[in-house]
This record gives sequence, structure tokens and C-alpha cells, in this order.
Amino acid sequence: MPSVAVKLYSVFFKLLLKHRLQNRIQATPHESDPFGVTSRPEESIAAANASFTDGVATKDIHIDPSTSLSIRIFLPESALKPPDAESQPRPRIRQSNPQPKHTSDAADPASRRHSYNIPNTNQSSITDPYRASFSRRNSFGSNAHKNGNQGIGSSYEADSLNMTRPMNGGGLAYRGYTPLIMNAKKLPVILQFHGGGWVSGSNDSVANDLFCRRMAKLLDVIVVGVGYRLAPENRYPAAFEDGLKVLNWLAKQANLAECNKSMGSSRVGGTEFKKSHIVDTLGASMVEPWLAAHGDPSRCVLLGVSCGANIADYVARTAVESGNLLDPVKVVAQVLMYPFFMGSIPTHSEIRLANSYFFDKAMCLLLWELFLPKEEFSLDHPVANPLVPGRAGPPLKFMPPTLTVVAEHDWMRDRAIAYSEELRKVNVDAPVYDYKDAVHEFATLDVLLKTPQAQACAEDIAIWVKKHISLRGHEFSY
Repeated sequence: MPSVAVKLYSVFFKLLLKHRLQNRIQATPHESDPFGVTSRPEESIAAANASFTDGVATKDIHIDPSTSLSIRIFLPESALKPPDAESQPRPRIRQSNPQPKHTSDAADPASRRHSYNIPNTNQSSITDPYRASFSRRNSFGSNAHKNGNQGIGSSYEADSLNMTRPMNGGGLAYRGYTPLIMNAKKLPVILQFHGGGWVSGSNDSVANDLFCRRMAKLLDVIVVGVGYRLAPENRYPAAFEDGLKVLNWLAKQANLAECNKSMGSSRVGGTEFKKSHIVDTLGASMVEPWLAAHGDPSRCVLLGVSCGANIADYVARTAVESGNLLDPVKVVAQVLMYPFFMGSIPTHSEIRLANSYFFDKAMCLLLWELFLPKEEFSLDHPVANPLVPGRAGPPLKFMPPTLTVVAEHDWMRDRAIAYSEELRKVNVDAPVYDYKDAVHEFATLDVLLKTPQAQACAEDIAIWVKKHISLRGHEFSY
């Protein structure tokens, strides 16, 4: 059973959400707001920080001028290593008090109760205590352009990695390195869609920020948290359209970066400089430097949490239909964490766990009523029920590998497991990780719940995703 703390917080969460929904319904205009919202004023927000204070730098970007659609980019510090650093033999690290190695299953043997369609492996933890030491000057060019990357109206010191330090002595902040873009380490990209039942949550909330940072470090990837528009101000299909916009924006950024590299360069004192950049009508660069320098869109993974899993699955279906139109973006896998699936015919878990923790059946019905337009409301709507007959989209056999995470005390678990079973019937790699004594949002509310299953889940996800983003030519690459 969940801990007493989880139970108490679940009761508090339901009361608070119900109160917020009542206020939201009363304040909702009759017509949807085209600009929309991506967060609520009562939510705790983690400020973006471009310095690698905890191993991950973040920045916020507003990518759609017609709506409030925004993203938060999580860049792990490992991106600053030379691209060939991992191919070199790693030196042994002498420890006075060596700690035992952990595995995702050994971290808490009881944390994951069942796994479906998973090989019986006992891989080492992906947590890597080794941090390569290297000369930034030798790997990324000289400091000849040190003073050429200063921001307008700001006082900064800059080094060859385009790191900036305020003159008041603040920490280093990474702005993105462009002159020697070919020498930068390329990392896979994860598009992450947060949860919140369509009406709450954000990509920059404290809980979501912690989860994305954890995944960026464990997987050694760039995580792009999507701040899609929320209901009831923006009902379906606003959130799904935002998910597609971000995927298309990622493809556009990859193509702009390629065009930018083809515009020529010059050398001054052994250092390579770009002659020109692609800019908009106001003279601002259209190329996002972090993604241009370090993103590998050909290894793109979709990760959806709760209702965000519904968005991820929809985006994956659309990516399959688009084919080469999204080049060079390739969706190689997706992760659905306790998806927000429902249906008119109740499953066993929907009957037995109707009053489960956090999002129970009554609350979910209300949330779907606030999200779907009144004329389209149905629990068998294609975005609510993935197995409804006649659902539009490509055949399931063309779907990317799909990992499904479910919790023992989540009333929506059965329908998620059934969807995964349908994928496996057509030979899609679609395992299910079922976590014992876990509740809905157990892994992404770890900042509040502090459950042992959260870390185990993150490591399990990382191990599975690694085999689909690996460039080493074998199943696992750390």
C-alpha cells in the first residue's frame, strides 16, 4: 500500500484541485482564448538557469507568436564534452570507500512488480560517476574570439565555449557555441509533455523541472519540455496542435542549422567563424544555438506523462503518417507514463479503483468534460480511448517502439495495458512496466512524494530508451 504521506497528500491534492476547478469554471469565458495559458498563477515555478549548477542548464523559448506555446530546454553538462570523449578508454577511479553498484531492479526489488515483454537483463546502473576532464581550449578552439560573443548592453566574460560570466562574479552560464558547431557533441532529443489533467501543470513547474533534469542526466539527452495550452480556456484540439507545432519546430530548427552551416565560414588565428547567420526581420538569429550545436533530431523520443501521454501518442501517430516530411526528425521511440486513457465500457481497474489516489474516476470525468468540446464529449473519443473501433491514423504495426508505465493503484491502468497488448500483437516493441504500491504521477511528483519507486522508474526508462537511441550498434550503450 502507498505510504501514509502519499495518502494524505492525495486527499489534499483532490480538495485543492476541486477548488481550483470550481474557480476556473466560473471564470472561463464563453469563447476560448486564442492566446491561452501554459501554467497557473498558483503553481510553483522553477526559474530557468543557463548555468550548470546541478549538471543541467535550462532556458525558456516562446516559439509561437500567435499563442502562448513555449518550451523549456534542458541541456546536460555532458554536452560540453568532446564528441569522441566516450570512445576513449575510461581511467579507473580509485575510491577509498567504494560503493556497491546499483541496478534499476536492485535499487528496490519490490518497486517494480511486473514487467511485460521485457528480456531478463541485469544491467548496470546508468548513473555514471565518471566525468571526463578535458581542455575546453584544445577541444573547442582557442580563445581568440573571447570578446566577440558579448551580449548587447551586458558586461560578460566569454570563453571558447561561449560561456558567459557576469562581472559581479556570478556562475558560468552557457549561451550556445556556434563557431565550431561541427565539433560539438550531438545528443538525442526527448520531447516531454507534462501531466495535469489538461487543466493544470506546466513545463516549468518545480515537479516537472526536477523530473526533466533527472531524465536529461540519466539518459544524456536534451529534454524539451512542452508548455502546451491548457483547458478550459483552450479545449481540444489545442494541446494536440501544440504538440505537433513543437515537433515541426524541431524539424525547422534542424534544417535552419544545416542551412546556417552551409553559408560559409572564415578563419582568424586558427579559429573558425561564421560569415553570416540566418536572421528574422528584426535581425535576431532564427537558429536556436543549443539545439544547433548539440541536438540530434534523428534520434527523437516522445515522453508523455498522464494526459501528456495522450498527446505523445497522437504526435507519434502523426509523425508516422508524415513520413519524410519531418526530415531530419525521426521519432525512434515513445514512453507513455500512466496515460490518461478512458472508455465508455469500464475495465476491471476502473471499477475496483474508482476512488484511487490523486485522479479518481469522478475527477477524470470532470476533466474530460472541461477538455473536450461539449458537442464532441464522449469517453470513446479517439483521444480518450486508443482502442475505439475506426480510430483514424496509421495501422498500429507502424507505430514506434512504445514503453508503457503503469502504477498498481491507478484506476486507468487496465486500458493502458490493453493498448500495449494490441501493439505487441502486431510485433511492436511495447513493454509494460508495472510498479507496485505506486499511484498515478508517482514518478513525476517525486519532489513531493519522495517514493523509492520514482528513481527506479527513471532508471528503468533510461535503460529501455538507451537501446533505441544508441549509436554503438548494440542493444545497450552507456
